[in-house]
Amino acid sequence: QMQLVESGGGLVQSGGSLRLTCTASAFTVNTYAIGWFRQAPGKEREGVATITSAGTTDYGDSVKGRFTISRDIAENMVYLQMNALKPEDTAVYYCNLATYWGQGTQVTVAS
Repeated sequence: QMQLVESGGGLVQSGGSLRLTCTASAFTVNTYAIGWFRQAPGKEREGVATITSAGTTDYGDSVKGRFTISRDIAENMVYLQMNALKPEDTAVYYCNLATYWGQGTQVTVAS
């Protein structure tokens, strides 16, 4: 059964960095497009970044230039490097493949 597990969230000061990890099982990360989404309290879930099976990446407007999505096929992981974090980046971050979602990891950016 396909499974996605996020890790790496935490509390960071504004301007700081975090790297989130999505560990996949029962499939290889270069087989399908995988995305990172986030949901802040009282807000709808929004797309943050995606990486296709070919390795093409795309980003939401609010994170372009600050976040980078990448993958390690050997480790079967997808990463989200987040730099220059802002308080408005505070949210639960989810890894997604089609209808599969991880449990989420909390990112809190203190001002």
